[in-house]
Amino acid sequence: MDLSTTYLGLRLKNPIVLAASPLSRKADEVKRAQDAGASAVVMYSLFEEQINHEKQELDHFLTQGTESFAEALSYFPEPSAFYNVDCEEYLKHISALKKSLSIPVIGSLNGISRGGWMRYAKHMQDAGADALELNIYYIATHTDLTGPKVEDMYIDALKAVKEAVTIPVAIKVGPFFSAFSNFAKRLDEAGADGLVLFNRFFGPDIDLENLAVEPQLMLSTPFEMRLPLRWIAILYGNIKASLAGTTGIRNAADVIKMVMAGADVCMLASVLLEHGTDHIKTILSDMQHWMAEHDYQSLTQMKGSMSYQSVAEPAAYERANYMKTLHSYQ
Repeated sequence: MDLSTTYLGLRLKNPIVLAASPLSRKADEVKRAQDAGASAVVMYSLFEEQINHEKQELDHFLTQGTESFAEALSYFPEPSAFYNVDCEEYLKHISALKKSLSIPVIGSLNGISRGGWMRYAKHMQDAGADALELNIYYIATHTDLTGPKVEDMYIDALKAVKEAVTIPVAIKVGPFFSAFSNFAKRLDEAGADGLVLFNRFFGPDIDLENLAVEPQLMLSTPFEMRLPLRWIAILYGNIKASLAGTTGIRNAADVIKMVMAGADVCMLASVLLEHGTDHIKTILSDMQHWMAEHDYQSLTQMKGSMSYQSVAEPAAYERANYMKTLHSYQ
């Protein structure tokens, strides 16, 4: 049974990739994931804010919406709270993983300035990263900031990194764009080697007792997989970039669905945080069992078979699906 696939030009033994998460902070945890069958690992994100001691520059980018790339902009603590992470430690971690693993290591970067994107991307490449994932998390809170301007910011960040490194670069984006197909095409044309769909925008909560806005992390649910599934199916065959599905993928059936939609890989985090990295063995075993039962010899046979361009009713991925779903409720 051939489960191999290609992502960012990297030949992988199967489509299960350890997504950017706290799991990659510990070398022994990543080693367990590899032993369980993970074909690659994406490092936890390095945030430029965490290593940027130039408070004046940081304040500028946090307050000027047209030039920022940052996590949850509306809910930032004071910049000084970020100065506890050493970039050198992150780079040493990449180097150590490369020495101890046989699978590709993908660095993850969340920057806020053009120079930062380029500088830290180059550092990750020099540390041995096989590829990079740009984890762009931007909340357009400014009322004067237009959709096209936001798209341009993403494109500029991508181009800056592509100028700085020679390794493949994927870009992880959120779903909140008015014409996502066109935006994906623009990213593809700007040089993205892969698109990771989608970044989860963690919403804030309100503490009623202390009257404070506070972050609250919740693991993804199976229903959340529907969104990346739809857009991977729509984009498959229309762009050159690799497609990675993430968010809500829990089991073998979910992985198979993603591959049939057109995904090259599936990135897992929540289900592994919940059940442990050994769960990868179960997913791979169940995949092989299903493929044998349905006469599939390889992932290549099924990839894109249920994409927008391949299904008998492509409207199922469009508005017609909305109406049909409403009428199907009993």
